[in-house]
Amino acid sequence: MNPLVLIPARMAATRLPGKPLADIGGQPMIVRAWRRAVESGLPVAVAAGDPEIVAAVEAAGGVAVLTDPDLPSGSDRIRAALDALDPDGRHDAVINLQGDMPFADPGLALACAALLHGEPECDIATLVAPEADASDRANPDVVKAVLALPEGERHGRALYFTRSTLYGDGPVWRHIGLYGYRRAALERFCAAPPSPLERREKLEQLRALELGLQIWAAVIDAAPLSVDSPADLEAARAKI
Repeated sequence: MNPLVLIPARMAATRLPGKPLADIGGQPMIVRAWRRAVESGLPVAVAAGDPEIVAAVEAAGGVAVLTDPDLPSGSDRIRAALDALDPDGRHDAVINLQGDMPFADPGLALACAALLHGEPECDIATLVAPEADASDRANPDVVKAVLALPEGERHGRALYFTRSTLYGDGPVWRHIGLYGYRRAALERFCAAPPSPLERREKLEQLRALELGLQIWAAVIDAAPLSVDSPADLEAARAKI
């Protein structure tokens, strides 16, 4: 397997416009995310929706490709960047990291790649972490993954993803929005229109499940900091 890491980023974020270039300790957030990804040892590029992002990444010594700013999702953006960077299909897998996770452990990309390599039935790999506290169960902003996970195992097949409250005594797995795609699975996913469950839950991974693609998830110890709001940005600056 020959994976490529791609980080989608665009300036028009709803809750925090311009966040890829938000300064965190003297570096744009997208540059911090790119630098962490490079530490994985895998080839990395940024799939940018705006020229300013390309300029920032290239100034730091990275690779970035400009994509259509009107693409509907990060998955479509990485598909466009993959086609531009690798038209000959040398990379048979792509790891989709997030540009708003400036401190994400580089091992997360490797975990997704390992899951694709180790599970032949896995079309899409992703990550989950234990709930941070009991309030996560009823929080619609916390996406929950329902897994077929045998006791003692650290990875299993995803059966569903939901924003709804999960009840019962079992663990609640908080979904981390990082993905590893087999290239064929990414192409099939992006070619399909939004599905009924995707529109209902506002979760694009449900499109993959409705298409019959298998999603597998690996368990990590804790969710990385994601910068989605001004308060998150201040938390990231405080961490530096």
